[in-house]
Amino acid sequence: MAAGNASTRLKAALAIGTHPAPGVVDALVARCAIEPDFFVRDMLTWALTRLPPEITLPKLRAELRSGRAQARSQALHTLSKIGDRSAWPAITPSLLHDADDQVARSAWRAAVVLVPDGEREALAAELAAQFGRGDREVRLSLSRALAALGDVAAPVLRAALGHHDPTVRAHASATQRLLHDPDAGFDLAVDEATRVVALGPDREEPTAC
Repeated sequence: MAAGNASTRLKAALAIGTHPAPGVVDALVARCAIEPDFFVRDMLTWALTRLPPEITLPKLRAELRSGRAQARSQALHTLSKIGDRSAWPAITPSLLHDADDQVARSAWRAAVVLVPDGEREALAAELAAQFGRGDREVRLSLSRALAALGDVAAPVLRAALGHHDPTVRAHASATQRLLHDPDAGFDLAVDEATRVVALGPDREEPTAC
């Protein structure tokens, strides 16, 4: 897995996942933290999902405290793929609000998979506190996470629609549209939300003469 060629590393991860052995978990987790190739990282995650959760979960939870952003992000991604809800307590507010956008996005995706029913409203509030964060991809990830929570997200969306920051209001409005129409295009939803925020809900854009 330390070969210079990404194809070789990919084949090694595939071979390990095809014939999983508990003794390789440390090597897989360690490689996840530094592997530069997306496809190899995804294969490493797949290989980890092939191992018993009682072996992988403690290793992945430990990675969430790593000072390396990729280690945290990839561990979160792997936890979301394993889907064992016993890992939920490891998804802390600090991870949901991580300064690294990729870590935060991975935390959002993992959270909506692992959250217990009784914690869904609290999770929606944590996520909604970040409306307006980052670029298009970050905002889309946040909107998708909130939409995945379903109706429990509705109260925090309504509250955000009254926020003093127009960027927050536009992001909340676009998310609300996605919640009610999952097939709606995000960019179109953002454009419409921005127009409404700029003009007001009861005004129409002027038409050309």
